[in-house]
Amino acid sequence: MAGSRREDSTVLADSKAFSGFSVDDLDKAQTFYGDTLGLDVDRADDMPILRVRLAGDRHVIIYEKPDHQPATFTVLNFPLADIDAAVDGLAARGVVFERYEGFGQDEKGVMRGRGPLIAWFKDPAGNILSIVEEDEPVTVYP
Repeated sequence: MAGSRREDSTVLADSKAFSGFSVDDLDKAQTFYGDTLGLDVDRADDMPILRVRLAGDRHVIIYEKPDHQPATFTVLNFPLADIDAAVDGLAARGVVFERYEGFGQDEKGVMRGRGPLIAWFKDPAGNILSIVEEDEPVTVYP
């Protein structure tokens, strides 16, 4: 049943879950996520992984995988209030926005007129990320 939860199944319901994905070069990923995107990135060389801190006291784990294959879907979405300002700022930092046939994207790569405004780009490992304009960015509840 969509949207329902068993009353007795709280094993994971209160867990502060996080996601992870692979890259082929941890150094390039650290530079991209930290310097280019401006996110707080911690490196744990003993594992080796990157912990990228996100708003709402959340994080994502990025790990190096020798036989990495880029995801063919969006692995990380960044909701924000002004997509045009974000596109301009990221483009100034060297981010190239993807173009997908039939998506009605403008000259900046922003899809308009089909749901929320959204633009896609890739990390150095080829994983797909997006920025999504929302009237009120998603609130993460504690």
